[in-house]
Amino acid sequence: MNLHELRLRWNEVLDYLESKDRIAWMAFFDARLASFDSKILTLDFSDSRKLGGAHEYLEIRNSHREALVNAIEEVLDLKVEINEVL
Repeated sequence: MNLHELRLRWNEVLDYLESKDRIAWMAFFDARLASFDSKILTLDFSDSRKLGGAHEYLEIRNSHREALVNAIEEVLDLKVEINEVL
């Protein structure tokens, strides 16, 4: 799977994540898929930080990263590691 294919199916991953863990979904729903090298998925949160103010989800994202990895594996049958750009 390449980055383009992953982007096409990203909403499926987010929908699945929301059905399992809405708090984890809130932490990742505004991420942009920046890059993917078949193992490491880089998520870019730089745009969301412009409007973040008091809504900083970094701590939540760190604790819910495993839920996102599990959702990607369940929906796309793909094992990834998550990298974040802030």
